[in-house]
Amino acid sequence: MTGPAVRVGAPGTLPGVVSRPTARRPEAAVTRVDPPPHALEPLPADVDLAGLGEGPKEECGVFGIFAPGEDVATLSFYGLYALQHRGQESAGIAVSDGRRIVVHKDMGLVNQVFQETSLAALEGDLAIGHTRYSTTGASSWANAQPQYLEVGGGGGLALGHNGNLVNTAELARLLEVPPGNDSELMAALLAREAGQSSMEDAIVRVAPQLKGAFSVMVMDERRLYAFRDPGGFRPLAVGRLPNGGWVVASETAALDIVGAITVRDVAPGELVVVDEDGLTSRHFADPTPSHCLFEWVYLARPDHRQDGASVYSVRRETGRVLAREAPVEADTVIPVPDSGTAAAAGYAQEAGLPYAEGLVKNRYVGRTFIEPSDTLRQLGIRLKLSPVREVIEGQRLVVVDDSIVRGNTSRQLVAMLRAAGAAEVHLRITSPPIKNPCYFGIDMATRAELIGADLSVEEICEFVGADTLHYVTLDGLIGATPQTRDRLCRACFDGEYPIAVPGEHEQLAQIKFDFTAAAGSSRDPDEVEAERVANAREGRTVE
Repeated sequence: MTGPAVRVGAPGTLPGVVSRPTARRPEAAVTRVDPPPHALEPLPADVDLAGLGEGPKEECGVFGIFAPGEDVATLSFYGLYALQHRGQESAGIAVSDGRRIVVHKDMGLVNQVFQETSLAALEGDLAIGHTRYSTTGASSWANAQPQYLEVGGGGGLALGHNGNLVNTAELARLLEVPPGNDSELMAALLAREAGQSSMEDAIVRVAPQLKGAFSVMVMDERRLYAFRDPGGFRPLAVGRLPNGGWVVASETAALDIVGAITVRDVAPGELVVVDEDGLTSRHFADPTPSHCLFEWVYLARPDHRQDGASVYSVRRETGRVLAREAPVEADTVIPVPDSGTAAAAGYAQEAGLPYAEGLVKNRYVGRTFIEPSDTLRQLGIRLKLSPVREVIEGQRLVVVDDSIVRGNTSRQLVAMLRAAGAAEVHLRITSPPIKNPCYFGIDMATRAELIGADLSVEEICEFVGADTLHYVTLDGLIGATPQTRDRLCRACFDGEYPIAVPGEHEQLAQIKFDFTAAAGSSRDPDEVEAERVANAREGRTVE
């Protein structure tokens, strides 16, 4: 008989540490400005110090394993460890011994949530794991995953989700519940359907109702299920263990760490099922590929492989493209670690310039409970990156980074390099300007906060204080990947969302809306727009 689930890890019962993270130059692409003073300015009070030097955050990483006779909990732990970059707020593992599902989850990093004793208590032949960075739902224990629900007729399911749904209001109406976390709604729909049929059939019925990005891991007491949205926004790969067990994970790096051989990607619109009889596959929708372009730029680990190419090779080629699009007289090329490293090496190779590590990343600052003081805000970017003066002093630097989101970090970085003695700072960015928010699983700033949505390249260059600034062109970036334009989601760069997003058209139409007019003001809209742009130049946002 199938027994009830044991839910381990309620607040206050676990040793996990709670961490709450508060060849041609395109037209007008490069400009020179007078450098600002070398002193670093203190950061505004609303800037998250722990996030300095980091790009947009990926929502989650998922891992699943079916391997009778193996220590699936410990293998899941290492799989999640390889996916830690995809989420640092919470982590969890669900394990089944064929009779019941045990869930252990808590707030914090993977190695904070799990210790040897907690892993030893998770016995079974199949497991799923999840590491989370919230883009919908609060950062709280209740929203940590895997989610667990009982299924009508006995048993239960555990679910982990990477992505973001855009039709949660519609799904909530179907369930006759208040709108909530998209993963909770997904689990509730599956639990309702599975009470009337097999879990496999339930997934095939529910998945077409979901709109948005979803790479999902589900388990019941005896089987592992993995399915991916028809667009394939987020990666999901299948691997095989030497003993015949199966592993599914967000990135191939998680397969490598547990000794699995990568077999293939889960196809867009595909469901794979793993049990004691092996792996089977069904398609619940026709594929309409819309792979996230930003995975290649920043989100995925450089050793992840997809569509026959490694992320490292794509980033290095992007650097070569940048060197051709925006050459400059310089002495040394340095990366902003880590996502700028491969591209900087490619830039240096193509430009025939020396490559050096001019910035050292402090990997152990992390997210802390320390309330940011004025002293810490004065330090700013120095908390994350330290300049190597011997590399920087007197040099004309090409500095390669992955993106500029709000501009505050880049402004601090340029000032720090000048303070360390840089003669010139030429910023080269391996993505086009980010002009639009992401609705498909990346925690990106709102459009009002995106510096690329308001300012020209020349104005951004002036704001961050660089001598020159160049973003790779969209065509150049796409050409560096193994995919074609029509198979990629580029919405954060060009605004072309592959799935209609409720309210997005209205939001875009309101960009120049005079908010004070709603209160009866008669101010000229052009005056209001000029004020909004001025605020953006100064790094301010207006609620």
